[in-house]
Amino acid sequence: MIVRRCSTNKRGPTIAVSGPPGSGKTTYARRLAEELGLEYYSAGMIFRMVARERGVSIEELNRIASEDPSIDLEIDSRTLEIGCRGGVVLEGHLVAWVLGSVADVRIYVTAPLDVRIRRIAARENRPLDEVYRETVAREYMHWRRFLDYYGIDVNNLQIFNLVLDTEPLSVDEAYNVIKTYTCRLLARKGFKIEACSR
Repeated sequence: MIVRRCSTNKRGPTIAVSGPPGSGKTTYARRLAEELGLEYYSAGMIFRMVARERGVSIEELNRIASEDPSIDLEIDSRTLEIGCRGGVVLEGHLVAWVLGSVADVRIYVTAPLDVRIRRIAARENRPLDEVYRETVAREYMHWRRFLDYYGIDVNNLQIFNLVLDTEPLSVDEAYNVIKTYTCRLLARKGFKIEACSR
């Protein structure tokens, strides 16, 4: 079980942006980090860091992780370390659950499955049926993993400060909702972010 406490004071806010594949979480997290002057990390970046340190390819680390839960636990631990430093936006399907209360703001972006499948297929120039199978399997794996490792049901969104369906909104409209909400919540928590006052 992850102990969600930081041993040192954070140097700024920690913002978690989670959501299923194709929801737009990467787009919004990167933009939020850039506009608020915070560092950006994704679960994928952390996974690649671990692969590089172990001297294996991403594909090989994925294979190892499918048989060895310590890989996922190490990535979760690294995610928590980065979150504890503060001054960061962390993005990933499960990142908000990993960080728990270490995150000052927890945002969940989503869209209906068919919309997300079309977004992924267009982005990766792949057939819809292939993307559908892969996405459904990936979401099930994430759900099962967190239930098995931590007893957490990632379909329960109660931990989030903001849950946003991005489907009916343009990218800019959805981003403006996210930024406005984030800035207001950070101000209430005593954080002074210059970009929020513009």
